[in-house]
Amino acid sequence: MPPGEGTYRVVEVSPVAEETLERALNERTAEGWALESVHFVAREGSHRPALAYLFFVRGKPPARPAS
Repeated sequence: MPPGEGTYRVVEVSPVAEETLERALNERTAEGWALESVHFVAREGSHRPALAYLFFVRGKPPARPAS
């Protein structure tokens, strides 16, 4: 999204569990934010994520070129 055409929000979720992720997703989407991506961070030696970053965007979507 080009600068000035939208607003981003980053939400840190810890501990990472089904309930905490669902709560964060439901709260932000109810506020009008759209999920853009999810990034998980794991501690060294562990396969389970220590925390997650949820990236949301809200605003005017970029214009698509005509086909």
